[in-house]
Amino acid sequence: MPLSRVVTLIVGLIVILALTLWLIDSLTRLYYQLSYSPLLGNLLLLLLILLIGGLIAAFIYYILVLRKGEEKSRRQRHRVTSAQIPAAKSDAASSTLQAVRQQVAQIQDEVTRQALLSRTREIEANLARGEIQVVVFGTGSAGKTSLVNAIMGRIVGEVNAPMGTTQVGETYCLRLKGLERKILITDTPGILEPGVAGTEREQLARALATEADLLLFVVDNDLRRSEYEPLRSLAEIGKRSLLVLNKTDLYTETDIEVILARLRERVRTFIATNDVVAIAANPQTAQLETGEPFQPESDIIPLLRRMAAILRAEGEDLVADNILLQSLRLGEEARKLIDSQRRRQADKIVERYQWIGAGVVSVTPLPMVDLLATAAVNAQMVVEIGRVYGCDLNMERGKELALSLGKTIAGLGIVKGAIQLLSTALQLNVATFIVGRAIQGVTAAYLTRIAGKSFIEYFRHDQDWGDGGMTEVVQQQFQINRRDEFIKVFVQEAIAKVVKPLTDSFAEKEDSQ
Repeated sequence: MPLSRVVTLIVGLIVILALTLWLIDSLTRLYYQLSYSPLLGNLLLLLLILLIGGLIAAFIYYILVLRKGEEKSRRQRHRVTSAQIPAAKSDAASSTLQAVRQQVAQIQDEVTRQALLSRTREIEANLARGEIQVVVFGTGSAGKTSLVNAIMGRIVGEVNAPMGTTQVGETYCLRLKGLERKILITDTPGILEPGVAGTEREQLARALATEADLLLFVVDNDLRRSEYEPLRSLAEIGKRSLLVLNKTDLYTETDIEVILARLRERVRTFIATNDVVAIAANPQTAQLETGEPFQPESDIIPLLRRMAAILRAEGEDLVADNILLQSLRLGEEARKLIDSQRRRQADKIVERYQWIGAGVVSVTPLPMVDLLATAAVNAQMVVEIGRVYGCDLNMERGKELALSLGKTIAGLGIVKGAIQLLSTALQLNVATFIVGRAIQGVTAAYLTRIAGKSFIEYFRHDQDWGDGGMTEVVQQQFQINRRDEFIKVFVQEAIAKVVKPLTDSFAEKEDSQ
């Protein structure tokens, strides 16, 4: 019995005893005064007995019934509170999901948009249900299914089977004493299995692992590099993980301690020492002296104790953190899709303007190609690229940006480099007599492309050139666009869009003469 209740009981009994003595004394005096009437005296005595009995009954009712009800209500309030995801993290997850929906609305591909919206609804459903997701992850035949069997206390999957038995994630539900939430345990396909099918199953397993509130990474010996990398990557994204050494029945006590020490050392930077546990989920059958087979019971108590401690102490935070993590990851995926969509649109704008500029320069060649460094970047192109990225620029601002970048291109000597690069490429593909006239138009297209690609990076990063400034961005784009594989494709397209029209025009003039 709690100390507070003992004190209450003692104080209550003292008060009742004092009141009883006082009433007995008072009523005794009154009884003697009414001794001339036995009937009134007996009624007074009966009243005394009833009052004392009522006081005792009321006290007992308070102690045994009302306090019990108060305690029950307190436990219910505690359960309701403990089953709620921490408000701050819940609000953060809800805000992130709302932002994700706004991002998803910008995605043009209908299938992709609906798929992302479906995932936001799934995350919301998980937020409402609050179930704890425990995922069993690891190499094929490390004993994952045997571990799930042992945890559930009944056979839920095939054991002692060849690699690749668990084709899809299989989920089972259990309850843990002292924890209101349901615990869902998912057995995943093994990783590092050969073949295309094995690779596909591993991708499924990794996807399930990233959705876990608590990850059980199962091994049957020291960690290999191929196991260490996925475990570390999952821990780095915020997965609460337990490293489980299974099949300890195959080793001596000394070997087990050595393997555990190695495992703890390898993962010490991202998994706590007491989160590395040793078990025997499905011990091998032994033979008694009589020759009869003996099947030892599974030994997973260390894992169950650690799981229970974690889930009771951290369960609510694990759910909240995972919901928030999934929301952030979904938001990042949506952002990348939108960025890719915008980039495709901006690339089309750059491609259109590079050939428009090439056509203008080819028709009216300039005496100095260096002048193209400012002419190549058309202000209208800058305005249209900005519009794709949600930046509403006027023509005046577009001209300022175009002039500034044009000066940077000229100052870096990219014009001269572009002429040399394209002259060499054109001479290998075009008759010598037409190269001179084509080079200015093709160079104009090339410089417009570098300018346009540079502006894409500028708008992608919220109108920020980065730490290296405009110069570094332009140099990076020049290096990207001077690679042999790109130049080959660019020159072939330039021949079709610039050189061939010039050749046809030259031929028409020759015929007219």
